Amino acid sequence: MSVTLHTTHGDLKIEIFCESVPNTAENFLALCASSFYTSSPFHRSYPGFMIQTGSPADQGPKVSTSIYGDLFEDEIRPSLRHNARGIVSMANKGPNTNGSQFFILFAPAPHLDGKNTVFGKLIGPDAMETLQKLEGIEADAKGKVKAEAKIKHVTIHANPLAG
Repeated sequence: MSVTLHTTHGDLKIEIFCESVPNTAENFLALCASSFYTSSPFHRSYPGFMIQTGSPADQGPKVSTSIYGDLFEDEIRPSLRHNARGIVSMANKGPNTNGSQFFILFAPAPHLDGKNTVFGKLIGPDAMETLQKLEGIEADAKGKVKAEAKIKHVTIHANPLAG
């Protein structure tokens, strides 16, 4: 299963690891299908590390909700690691606090292994080109993005290799 996040800076196609992390995948895909991520801003960015998004556009960056009515448990899998550029992982505030927010790595971050649920990876050269553009966005010392960068809408694909 895959989705394409159509952003203000280009498209990010993500392969979702549905079988490995079923609850996280279900939450993410349901939020995508409900247009939850439409206009969601990229609100934190640290070049050389990651960029974060997933809060409702009208509620600010501290909001993270799930389809389960509350935050949900981690699905840490030793085989899914923060080992490459383009890894997609849940943002959290500690163990078992997953909601709607997620981040995409600009570089490997092994210190996050065992702490954040990896649920996907970027696929295709267009996605990596868009990630490069997003990494170039200016942010302040606390990571707050200074320019507009957001998810415009999402397309869900049944086949990760589908167009």
